[in-house]
Amino acid sequence: MSHDKMMYVHPAPVRVWHWVNAAGFVLLILTGLQIRFAETFTFFTLEDAINIHNYVGFVVIGIYGLWVSYYFGTMKIKLYFPDLRTFIPDVIRQAKYYGYGIFIGEPNPHVMTPDNKFNAMQKKAYLGLMFVFLPAQMITGLFLWRVKKFEDYISLLGGLKIVDTVHVLLFFFFCAFMIVHFYLATLGHSATAHFKAMFTGYEEHH
Repeated sequence: MSHDKMMYVHPAPVRVWHWVNAAGFVLLILTGLQIRFAETFTFFTLEDAINIHNYVGFVVIGIYGLWVSYYFGTMKIKLYFPDLRTFIPDVIRQAKYYGYGIFIGEPNPHVMTPDNKFNAMQKKAYLGLMFVFLPAQMITGLFLWRVKKFEDYISLLGGLKIVDTVHVLLFFFFCAFMIVHFYLATLGHSATAHFKAMFTGYEEHH
């Protein structure tokens, strides 16, 4: 398909971050399962699982820093903030589409453009994901990596059990997110369209 029928929506830095982050999430989930349920899952030796989990965790932290730098440095961060004047009706329209309209062939009420990539529901979800849940997971993971070093901060948060519980609950949240994200990515004009776009940068005009 020629590029005159395509929109360049995903710049190269975003695509690199996306796939590195996705690979990191998969490894963190697999090693996290083994660390938490060592008697059930044996993907690696337990020592290797812990080491991989720690190293990959730092890669995800580093790539997150690059993501923040890119989006704030280019002011593309505004893509994640919904228009408060139309937010409620936009969410209602999008929810109706996901819950009913998509199954009877109605068009998506959100029209993607390079300056308006996400619908209202995506913006709300990604704001929480990228600025609350992911930082919380990284911080609690860092504290669990060196408990003695960060014991003062751990105490401020209520103790080791609280920090560990938050980290594990967020772990299950991200497991669920990966499944939902994968499913939603199949809802383009074809099941693989959005996956291809995250390699090429181009989304097809609808």
